[in-house]
Amino acid sequence: MTERHQEVVRVAHQLYNQAPDWVAFFREVLGVTGIVRQSFKTPEEMASFEQSEQYGEIQQLLAKLRERSGANDLNGSKEPTRVITVRLPQSLHESLRHEAHERHTSMNKLCISKLLQIVDRELVPVEV
Repeated sequence: MTERHQEVVRVAHQLYNQAPDWVAFFREVLGVTGIVRQSFKTPEEMASFEQSEQYGEIQQLLAKLRERSGANDLNGSKEPTRVITVRLPQSLHESLRHEAHERHTSMNKLCISKLLQIVDRELVPVEV
C-alpha cells in the first residue's frame, strides 16, 4: 500500500468518525474535488486505486453511512439534489423494479447504489 493509499484511507476514516451524512462523505472523499481525485489525478492512477483494497474499504464506509441515513436518504443532506432522466428498455426497468422489491428498497436507492459502483471502461460504449 502506497503512502497516498494510506493517506486517503486515513482521511476517509477521520471524516467517517465525524458521522457525516453519506452525501457529504461522498463529496469530500470520492467527489470531483474529493481527496481521492486530488490524490490520483490521472485516469490510470484512479483506475488502479479503484482496484485496491483501500477503495473497497471506502466503499464499505459509504455503504454504512447510507444505511444509517434510512428514510432521510437525500432529504437530510445540505447539498441540493439533481434529477436525471435515463431512457432504458422496459425489460431493464422491470428488472430494476424487481431487484429493488427483492432487496426491500426503493428503485432510487438501488439505482444510486449501482451508480456508486465501479464500471469497467470496456463495458461502457463510447460515443462516436
